[in-house]
Amino acid sequence: MTISIAHLGPPGTYTEQASVVYINWLTKSTGVEAMLSPYPSISQSLHAVADGQAHLAVVPAENSIEGSVTTTLDTLWQLDNLRIQLALVLPIVHTLISCASSLDKIKTVYSHPQALAQCQGWLERFLPTVEIIPSNSTTEALQRLEQETTMAAIASSRAAQLYNLPILASGINDNPENFTRFWVVSQGEMDAAYQVTKAPASHTSLAFSMPANTPGALVKPLQIFAQLGINLSRIESRPTKRSLGEYLFFIDVEADANQTHMQSALTELSIHTEILKIMGTYDVLPVSAF
Repeated sequence: MTISIAHLGPPGTYTEQASVVYINWLTKSTGVEAMLSPYPSISQSLHAVADGQAHLAVVPAENSIEGSVTTTLDTLWQLDNLRIQLALVLPIVHTLISCASSLDKIKTVYSHPQALAQCQGWLERFLPTVEIIPSNSTTEALQRLEQETTMAAIASSRAAQLYNLPILASGINDNPENFTRFWVVSQGEMDAAYQVTKAPASHTSLAFSMPANTPGALVKPLQIFAQLGINLSRIESRPTKRSLGEYLFFIDVEADANQTHMQSALTELSIHTEILKIMGTYDVLPVSAF
């Protein structure tokens, strides 16, 4: 059997790199063959799994410099049949790729908004007058660089090699300790053969909306975890997109949703929330673990 893994393309993105790491483990450990299926956006790659066009998707979830990838969170909230199965943590090292003869010849720089933000300090210092243009991915603009020699893109050194393009500067992210967490997502529960580790898992991701915006409304859900000794590793809000000032809350807890104390927490949490979604129970592993 060959499974398809949807990811943000074109080829050479960091998401593809994380996908390759997972595929190599999958093939070596289980004998299952997998093929990469690039999509123009993160949302489209998740919809491909929800619609049955791909078996799995690998999507960026959070960066250590710029925080959460909001498109991923918003799309997972919208799609009820997707579950996070695994998190991979990939070190990110950005390079400036261009066919320009020098930095002072560059007029425009393209990349994904997350990559541009992670290199904001470097860009302000070395390319203060260039036009910064967001694109769907770090590699979307690479195919145009040979024709447009005043143009540059921020992507990985691996992408430069794939497209046979020159690197003008390496390690341009503002913090050398730059990591992105990627989620492996499937439709419903994933076949045990595709999983890297067995239960109990280390993390559970949840999302919920509140029935009303009243004083102390958020305190009650958070107290549930505190009273049961369950640690939260992340919490943030996103607009519901229904009305101004109305929010969803995304939280990561350091526990397996199938454990007894988490089952108790989820039962009580459902009483204090309008909509509660368990987005997945999974392990968080560095790529070196593969």
